Amino acid sequence: MRKYIFVSICALCVLLYAGTSIWAQSTGTEAPGTTGNQDMMTFYDFKVKTLSGEDFDFALLEGTRVLVVNTASECGNTPQYADLQELYKTYGGDHFTVIGFPSNDFGGQEPGTNAEIATFCQQNYGVTFPIMDKIVIKGDDVNPVYSWLTHQSENGVSDAEVKWNFNKFLIDENGNWVAYFGSKVLPLDEKIVKFAKGE
Repeated sequence: MRKYIFVSICALCVLLYAGTSIWAQSTGTEAPGTTGNQDMMTFYDFKVKTLSGEDFDFALLEGTRVLVVNTASECGNTPQYADLQELYKTYGGDHFTVIGFPSNDFGGQEPGTNAEIATFCQQNYGVTFPIMDKIVIKGDDVNPVYSWLTHQSENGVSDAEVKWNFNKFLIDENGNWVAYFGSKVLPLDEKIVKFAKGE
């Protein structure tokens, strides 16, 4: 009797495994109840350079919510630096931060060197949130961080197209992609403030 039960259980396991494989092959997705993101990278897996050329490991931000924004010094949206700074000053700390990525990809509106960008941000807006090395955000030479931010195949959540300066991404405290907002959504928008507050 025990032998019969054991054989039956083994047969059932084989059938379940086969069914899962057939589901995946026929739909191109994971079977219900399984997850396909175990091998996906998170935001915390990346390392970048700061404006001053120092290494910055995003693993240091584990447990912290992050707003990522591509910035420019000569854009009509540049005054958003003030709201970004206010957001950071009000809610920034162990549980939330803002990270800026200068880029010259949109309208050639960030032509300066890293040193010039740092001076501009400090003198004009008193920026104290972290600003990273100027990077490429689109095209063949896209920075790996922005490749992850804009491709569902890498972040496991959604595709997104950065269309202009001051587009915004929200990353949760586990390093996962949460949301994307275009330039017209201001840093102090209710949705972003709630996120910064941990709501």
